[in-house]
Amino acid sequence: MSEAIIAKKAVLVEEVTEKFKAAASVVIVDYRGLTVDEVTRLRKQLRDAGVEIKVIKNSILSRAAKAAGLEGLDEVFTGPTAVAFSNEDVVAPAKIIDEFAQEAKALEIKGGVIEGKVSSLEEIIALAKLPNREGLLSMLLSVLQAPVRNVAYAVNAVIESKEEEVA
Repeated sequence: MSEAIIAKKAVLVEEVTEKFKAAASVVIVDYRGLTVDEVTRLRKQLRDAGVEIKVIKNSILSRAAKAAGLEGLDEVFTGPTAVAFSNEDVVAPAKIIDEFAQEAKALEIKGGVIEGKVSSLEEIIALAKLPNREGLLSMLLSVLQAPVRNVAYAVNAVIESKEEEVA
């Protein structure tokens, strides 16, 4: 191999290493058997959610994962591999890919990384079942509003009982 090719690969490994380190979550998939239309739709859904998906050679992925301190991913780096990187929303790539895999049976989740920790297929699927960030914020807001709403109901009940006594 020429020195130029080796240098090019070293730069690629470094770029992927930085992606692994910066990502809130990473989902690794086997995309073999997907049609061009399905791949295009999946890429669009991921891009709209701020998730980057790349097809990267397994040897590059393996070296980058080791350099990022992610041990135990070598067994998922087999066959055609695409990697979805999300820097902000931990749930988004897992949720989108899992939902897409329900209709496109050829898409197979192999594993991933959640907040810097190597995760199994089961953990990625469990993550996919969680509500997205907006859903979680909505649930939190509902919980925070409940005490205020209860106080308002109690005050209203007292006012109504006082009005009944006066009448």
